[in-house]
Order: sequence, then structure tokens, then C-alpha cells
Amino acid sequence: MGRAEPRPPRIRVGVACSPQPGAAFELKLELEAPVTAFDAIRASGVLERHPELSLGEPMIGIWGRACAPDTVLADGDRVEIYRPLTMDPNEARRLRAKQLRERKSR
Repeated sequence: MGRAEPRPPRIRVGVACSPQPGAAFELKLELEAPVTAFDAIRASGVLERHPELSLGEPMIGIWGRACAPDTVLADGDRVEIYRPLTMDPNEARRLRAKQLRERKSR
């Protein structure tokens, strides 16, 4: 009987994104280690299903912290793909405050 080849270790990771306002999802994957953040994104197929996310270099992070695409993942990591901002956050806050004041004055 021959010796069985050892199997490469596998890790479980998630890939999460919100391709458009009001729509979000997370895919669970099991991949051979070592695996990078971008390897996980590619394996998830999310860029094929949502090509608008792949315009330019996607902003990504792990558990809410920005990371480089070549960051090596650990078991249980969640890779997040961030959409570009459509409005400056300070401007959005000012707009919401103005709308709230207008509603209260009616």
C-alpha cells in the first residue's frame, strides 16, 4: 500500500459586498491555503456577476479594515468589496440635516 499524499490545508472564508444600495450578500467559500483576498474574490465569481464592481481597482477590506489584494487570508476571514462613494460623507450629512430641519418646520 502506498502512502497517501497529504492534502493541502483548506480554509473557510466569506466574500461580502453590496453591489448597489439596498442589496447585500455574503458568499461562504472553502479554499486551499494559502489564499489571498483577491483569490477569494475571484473564486467567489462576484466580479463576473457584478462587472460594475471591477471597474478600476476594487477597494477591499477584511472585517472592515482596508487591505491590499495580495493579503493572505486566515481561516474565518471575511473579505469585503467596497463600492466607490457616490457623495462626500460630510456633504451627505449636511443634506440629511437640512432635510430633517425642513420636515420639522412644516
